[in-house]
Amino acid sequence: MVRPCGLLTDQKKPVPLKSISVTLTISEFVAGVSATLNYENEEKVPLEVVFVFPVDEDSAVYSFEAMVDGKKIVAELQDKNEARTSYENAISQGHQAFLLEEDDSSRDVFCCNLGNLPPGSKAALSLKYVQELPLEADGALRYVLPAVLNPRYQLSGGPEGSCLTMKTPVVPVEDLSYTLSMDATITSQHGIERVQCNCPLSATEYLGDKTSAQISLADGHKFDRDVELLIYYREVHTPSVAVEMGKPATKPDCLMGDPSAMVSFYPNIPEAQSPITCGEFIFLMDRSGSMGCPMSNQDKSQLRIEAAKETLIWLLKSLPIGCYFNIYGFGSSYEAFFQNSVKYTQDTMEEALRRVKLMQADLGGTEILAPLKNIYSAASIPGHPLQLFVFTDGEVDDTFSVIREVKSNGLRHRCFSFGIGEGASTSLIKGIARVSGGTAEFITGEERMQSKALRALKRSLQPVVEDVSLGWNLPPGLAAKMLSPEPTVIFRGQRLIIYAQLTGKMPPAESTGEVCLKYTLQGKSFENKVIFSLQPKFDANFTVHRLAAKSFLQTKDMGFTDTPANDKKDVLKVSIECGVISSHTAFIAINKDLNKPVQGPLVHRDIPRPALCYSAIPALAGGGPANHSALGFGLMKCMSPAKPRPLRGGALAMASAHFSINLTNLETNHTDGSWCLSEGLAVVLGMSLEDILAALPIKGADSSGWATVLAVLWLHDNCKDMKCEWELLERKAVAWIHTHAGSVMHALVKAAVDFLKSSADPAIFAP
Repeated sequence: MVRPCGLLTDQKKPVPLKSISVTLTISEFVAGVSATLNYENEEKVPLEVVFVFPVDEDSAVYSFEAMVDGKKIVAELQDKNEARTSYENAISQGHQAFLLEEDDSSRDVFCCNLGNLPPGSKAALSLKYVQELPLEADGALRYVLPAVLNPRYQLSGGPEGSCLTMKTPVVPVEDLSYTLSMDATITSQHGIERVQCNCPLSATEYLGDKTSAQISLADGHKFDRDVELLIYYREVHTPSVAVEMGKPATKPDCLMGDPSAMVSFYPNIPEAQSPITCGEFIFLMDRSGSMGCPMSNQDKSQLRIEAAKETLIWLLKSLPIGCYFNIYGFGSSYEAFFQNSVKYTQDTMEEALRRVKLMQADLGGTEILAPLKNIYSAASIPGHPLQLFVFTDGEVDDTFSVIREVKSNGLRHRCFSFGIGEGASTSLIKGIARVSGGTAEFITGEERMQSKALRALKRSLQPVVEDVSLGWNLPPGLAAKMLSPEPTVIFRGQRLIIYAQLTGKMPPAESTGEVCLKYTLQGKSFENKVIFSLQPKFDANFTVHRLAAKSFLQTKDMGFTDTPANDKKDVLKVSIECGVISSHTAFIAINKDLNKPVQGPLVHRDIPRPALCYSAIPALAGGGPANHSALGFGLMKCMSPAKPRPLRGGALAMASAHFSINLTNLETNHTDGSWCLSEGLAVVLGMSLEDILAALPIKGADSSGWATVLAVLWLHDNCKDMKCEWELLERKAVAWIHTHAGSVMHALVKAAVDFLKSSADPAIFAP
């Protein structure tokens, strides 16, 4: 008996998918992607092949085509119900058919069906999309090629029919036979400083005066992590306006017919000298079983739950005096530390710290909707606007239900969301932040959850920018119609992108227009202006138009089953006219040019997914069942993969470890920002408690003032690279020193600098 070899499906048949090849073009802060799935039928029967894979939720997918045995077939975008019916009718009649659709319940998951692939045939299915690249705090533009699709947890009473509920075979990651390749070209008129990748590259070549770079992914990607590029340009904060020519011969009211403008602002919002000190801060922390996995596949990587606990400790230490707070842990069920949010005092902080240290990844699945509803059901605290921080590495299969719940409460709060680890749902994390005026962050590789969480807390403490408006100064006869939602929230250090349709008569080529962003902050008015050329540029891919359509669809499309009727009408119109897929449309292609229909019974094949190291997820109690069958390019990274290159450099990793080791001993500070002189602080300083007391320059002075000055100096000397994590803590400490040390402050600072041999500038203690 001859046994079949190679990767097999659960029916012990060869896998039809052989390779995935990606061509990436990045120009300034926009990425264009072409991804090709290469199939071959090695069986003796015709196949229907189904592949489920992740795509970033900001991606505007605008093209789908097939190349079958040398023949090119271009798909058409149709109403999803009509496309599904056409596909089923075609394959039942023996025709080849191809269907690409966005999942009904989540924008970041796609399903590709290839029907009636004859024995011995080869097919290459290609999709194209464009997306904006987010700007990181250190100035990097971040591109992520999703290669990981985590299991999705089905919400209680959630909708049926998601492609994520499909049953697919599971194989060890090292046995995957399909491969991933990626070639990228990056260009910027401002010049490229460097490009970093979390995966090995086979080549990196800079061209010209470093205005262009070409890179290729090394062979052997293990589908254990997303492919992430960080691109550093020499100048990234330059405001700009790109005007793109419309598509000829289109209907008068079609978005594609008129020129479109893409406006990017980098508002120079000053940092408030007196940040707000009120607010209700609720931290919603994932405690599902997968939080017991490591943060990354680096050696000795911190567990996600441990990083979460450390993050919560620093958040608690950094809260402003006088605020209210609470902490929720959620999984298949949820637990709150306090019945209602409590005032931030020494007693409540210590009780919260005690409970944080006991937290475990022991609550099963990812039932996030129930705790959200509980949080929103509580009465608002007068004078303390709600700020919600959501941390999760899990997924739900109906992200639109969660987004709708957050959106319905959007006027009473802001939501700051954090996706932990590879494969976190971009649809969920970005969606809940977008509809509530917050920000979204993703933590992968060696990045620290603590840094991004504390940065978000700092943003939440800044006064709200008010009276935001956008004004256009255009020649007579020309008007700008906004396609993006009017901006209502702007954060310091963030980029703002706005899309508009230019309607009317375009002026001569030498004409210019002006767009002005206005806002007020703490009673002061600010404005940013950009003058731009009104000569539109031609782009065969209509990149700006597609991105504008995607921006419009994100505000209207709330899923296949729950989008309001009026909005659904607009979604269908814009989606089909602009060729950008939505939850209500799908790409369909039918090859009717075969000499005769495909003969024989059609056999269904699902592309296998890599095996999960998911032993941390127990059988779930309550809620819906965990769906471990979701298929993607790959899954969780707990599977002994090859080591990736450090993303931000080894020095930062060492500093992070040093900072974490001393965290426990630095916990002896109080809600008011002061430290007490303790054995823990002595351990951090590397001195005996007796020597520290003996060095107190003013005998009989309060030792807390001395301890607080020493602690602040130690942070500056030893953890400068981690300042974003302790900056708010320091701010409280310095304010406390001024209030309580008063006349002896200068003597304490001078003596502490000498005692520690500190290189810190004493000016850090200035008010």
